[in-house]
Amino acid sequence: MEPSVVLAAWAAGLAAGSALVIQWAVVGKGFTRLTLAVTILLGVSTAVAGGGVAAWVGCGLATVAVFTPRSVSVVLAASAAVSLLVAGAAEGELVLLVTGALFLGGVTCEMLLGHWYLVDPRLPRSALRRLCLSGLVGAVIDPVAAMVSGASPWGSGDTVTGIGWIALAAASLLLMIGVWFSLGEKGYPAVMAATGLSYLAVLTTIGTVVLGRVLVTGSGLG
Repeated sequence: MEPSVVLAAWAAGLAAGSALVIQWAVVGKGFTRLTLAVTILLGVSTAVAGGGVAAWVGCGLATVAVFTPRSVSVVLAASAAVSLLVAGAAEGELVLLVTGALFLGGVTCEMLLGHWYLVDPRLPRSALRRLCLSGLVGAVIDPVAAMVSGASPWGSGDTVTGIGWIALAAASLLLMIGVWFSLGEKGYPAVMAATGLSYLAVLTTIGTVVLGRVLVTGSGLG
């Protein structure tokens, strides 16, 4: 498994999530700067790891998006997401790139946006719920896509890796379910709980995506 595949999916998902939040106009420019800065960091890592010209193009588009008006930033951030997917497609399966981007991008953007709600609890929770929903969908379809591509928790020759993958996938799904129901509660502590759970979900999601690709690669070698 090439590291650039996971990095490209993560960067693309974050860029796409940034484009959506910018379009919803629920927070100011500070959130755009944060998410696109993280996107650029992941994009540069993708390029260095072998993502090629497309990864650098994605980084450039994300950089320009930081300094442009909202209407232009949406288009540039979305274009950056496409470029980063192209960068990952050279080394990985397109379906797994898209599901990985949905999974990693939804969970990470939800966690980052949650911190803005901790500063201003009056912000509407609709954006958090939408991002949580994308993370939930990703938590279901990404492991399924990995299994369709050949990942097997029992047939990899490494039972520990297989069990770890299943455990992390289940934990990610349960954490995002917890985020969803936390957002349904009233009061400031509800958003605090959702943000904390999404932070943990970012960690388990990274593990789920990486181990899933390891198992897919192992099945191909077998």
